[in-house]
Amino acid sequence: MRLVVAEDSVLLREGLIRLFTELGHEVVSAVGSAPELIDAIDLPNIDVVVTDVRMPPTHSDDGLRAAITIRETHPQVGVLVLSQWVHGDAARDLLRSGTGGVGYLLKDRVQDLTTIASALDVIHRGGMVIDPEVIAQVAVNQETPHQGIDRLTARELEVMSLMAQGRSNSAIAEGLVITLGAVEKHIASIFTKLDLMNSPDDHRRVLAVLRYLGD
Repeated sequence: MRLVVAEDSVLLREGLIRLFTELGHEVVSAVGSAPELIDAIDLPNIDVVVTDVRMPPTHSDDGLRAAITIRETHPQVGVLVLSQWVHGDAARDLLRSGTGGVGYLLKDRVQDLTTIASALDVIHRGGMVIDPEVIAQVAVNQETPHQGIDRLTARELEVMSLMAQGRSNSAIAEGLVITLGAVEKHIASIFTKLDLMNSPDDHRRVLAVLRYLGD
């Protein structure tokens, strides 16, 4: 993949460049501010942007707001927010912008290279990968659940939460200690209750997650 990395800490930025290179990706630009990120997105054939949240010029949520802008202007480019901060409202705006190819992970909860590698793959395929802590701040505080979410069983809500984290069916089965067939039945039931029919399963998974997050 061809990546753009946005991180204002020089040490962390260089570390990310080395990490992504070890994973076999090409970092075509590495910048330290949100305006530089917006400029870099016009480089040819960018697959995924990886950005922090708090960046210059204001050191608030500039990186996240730049990611939202990129989703609007370059919908074919995936976005992975990699930060130690969760900005609930802006995170909700990011996840609602488009129908996939987006992720939000917390730096201190990324345990190994496999997590990052898997997240990039899911995002590149048009999926969503969201840290459980981000889900908690975006979804749990919704005043009114989307129509259909209130019809899901407790187990189906557990499956939905793991789907939002980018887990495959087999990973969901392992996490919930149930069979793969049971997971497939739960997901089919979720699609039915949310009226998500007649489209590829990958697309329906993204739409289901967006409903879960209150879109």
